[in-house]
Amino acid sequence: MAGAVQLEQLRSASDLGAPDVLSLQPGRVTGLIGHPGFGLTRLGLVMLASREQLGPVAYLDVRGWLSPPAAWESGLSPERLVVVRCSDPVRWARVASHLLEGVGAVYAEVPARAKPAQLHKLVALARNRKTPLVLRPVQGDLPSGLAHLRLEARQVLWEGTDRGHGRLTNRKLVFEASGKAMRGMTRLIEVEDDGTNALRLVSGLAAAPAGRATG
Repeated sequence: MAGAVQLEQLRSASDLGAPDVLSLQPGRVTGLIGHPGFGLTRLGLVMLASREQLGPVAYLDVRGWLSPPAAWESGLSPERLVVVRCSDPVRWARVASHLLEGVGAVYAEVPARAKPAQLHKLVALARNRKTPLVLRPVQGDLPSGLAHLRLEARQVLWEGTDRGHGRLTNRKLVFEASGKAMRGMTRLIEVEDDGTNALRLVSGLAAAPAGRATG
C-alpha cells in the first residue's frame, strides 16, 4: 500500500491564497467541520498520510466508525497508523495529549462534550511539540480562532449517477477555507476524489458567500 500520498495542486498556491493549503504543518491545527457524508474523514486520512514518512501517525476515534482498511486505501501504511478508540470526554483529552507527545501527526475526533479549555490546552501542546493536529468535532464547531486552517464542508457532488443509476466514477468535495492559513480570506476550494490514494485540489473558487453548511 502506497505510503506517500500526494495532494496534487492543479492551480498555484497563490491562486488559493495560501501555500500548501491541504498540507499539515508542524504545530498547526486544522479544523474539519461538517456532517458525516461530506468526505471529511477521507480528507483527514489523506492529510495524515502525507506526514507518515516522518514517523507514525495517530487517529483518535470517538465514534468507533473508522475502518482500518479504509485508512489503508487512503494511502496510510498499516505499520505507521495508530488507531485509538476513546469516547469519554475526560479520558479523551488525556489520550489526545499523550498521542501529541508520541507520534508525528494526530487526527482527533472531538466528542460533543469536550470543553473549550481542553481544546485550547491541546492546541498549545501541539504548538509546543510541533505536532500537526487535525480536530474533527463529531457535533457542532470548534471555538473561534482555535484552528490555523478551518475547512467547513459545503457540498459533495457525485459523478457517474446523473440519471439515477450507473457506476460512481468521481466525487467532488467543496470546502469553505478560512483562518490564518488563508491570510485573512475566506475561499471555497474544490477537492476531487476518484477513489485512488490521492486527492486533487482542483480549484480555488470565488469568495464564499455568507452562511453555513446545511447538509
